[in-house]
Formats: sequence, structure tokens, C-alpha cells
Amino acid sequence: MTRFVVVAGAWLAAWAWDEVVPELREAGHEVHALTLSGLAERQDVPAGQQTHVQDIVDEVERLDLRDVVLVGHSYAGVPVGQAAELIGDRLARVVFVDSNVPVDGKSFLDSFPSDHIRKSLAENGGVWPPLDPADYAGQDLTDEQIARIVTDGTPHPGATLTEPAVLARPLADLPATYVKCLLDGDELPAPADELVGSGRWELVRMETGHWPMFSRPRELARVLDESATRS
Repeated sequence: MTRFVVVAGAWLAAWAWDEVVPELREAGHEVHALTLSGLAERQDVPAGQQTHVQDIVDEVERLDLRDVVLVGHSYAGVPVGQAAELIGDRLARVVFVDSNVPVDGKSFLDSFPSDHIRKSLAENGGVWPPLDPADYAGQDLTDEQIARIVTDGTPHPGATLTEPAVLARPLADLPATYVKCLLDGDELPAPADELVGSGRWELVRMETGHWPMFSRPRELARVLDESATRS
């Protein structure tokens, strides 16, 4: 049995994993879906990026989890990658699901052209509102799934996007799998591209969009299950 802590990306919370968690539990795993500070039922909690790192570390330590696979989707790859090195020998593996990865001294927004997001933060009181429904087109999502993401999503706290990551060791030291969702493009973010290319990290490709926990939950659960065997 593997113990998973799964963390969804911007605007999302524990509810985003509702269809993945039962599949993993049926496969015999222990699964904990985590809502980060500032989102959903925790939206009144002030949050920066290091708050999110600590949220993940606290969850692992509170539950006294060992042999943990941390899963970070999209934005959440940044705090998950930092938390992974902080939990020490409790870690079995990290799975980055179509995500950004942390780079020491750089923020989430430093990793790609993000002027439009910075403008949105300035115009919306320091939070990043969920995207418009049209922005989810072409990502293998039904209208119902898009409606749920938009309706249940929470404006994302801007400080988590602009604070720099803090890493004590190279990412290459982490046992990791990178899941690339091909409808969102086939390029991996740096330095994940180099780590995959060098064989340090495993690469799994999925023929779906950026939100596979909605579009392909069973397939994603199977990918996570298989990643556990490599831990």
C-alpha cells in the first residue's frame, strides 16, 4: 500500500480529486486530498507560497505518513516539489501532473510569460480569478466538467504565485515522475525537460488536457498506481 497526498492546481481544492481518490483506494492505497490555504473551505486563511509548502509538510506530519507519494498538479507542483525535500525519508516519490516545478529563487510566474496574470492580479485585488469557460476549450473536458471547475473554483491568492521557491538541494535528487498531458502541448518546463531527458525522472504521456483528474480520472489513477510501484 502506498500513501498518496494529492494537491490540485490553481483555483482548485480537494474536491478536484473526487473521481481519482476512489480509484486509488480501490487499488489498495491510502489517499489524502489536500486543500491548500486560501482556497475553498480554507479561503479565509492568508496564504503565500511558503504557506502552501507548509500545508503539505504539515499534512504528512500530522498523519504521520511514511512512504509517501506527493502528487502536484499544475501550480501545485511548485509547493509540492519544495515540500518533497522537507519531509526527508518519509518521501517515496513525487509525481508532477502537467505542472510547473520549483526553481530556487524564482516564483511560479517567473517560469513562463505571465504579464496577463500579473495584470489580472493587479485588477482583482491580488487574487487570480478562475478562467472563463471558453478558456477550457480543447482540453478534453465536458461542458459539465468545465462548469464545475469554474463554479466551484476559488480565486487564487496572488502571493503564492509571486513568492520565490526555496530549494536546498537539486531537483535531480528527487525520485520523480512527470506526467505530460499532450493536449496542453508536449514541451516540459525547465528543468523537468533536462531531468527527463537525462533519465533522472520518468516521463508518462497522457492523451488528454491539462485537467486529467476531470477528463481521465481512471487513467490518471492508473498512472499514479503504477508510479507507486517504482517508489
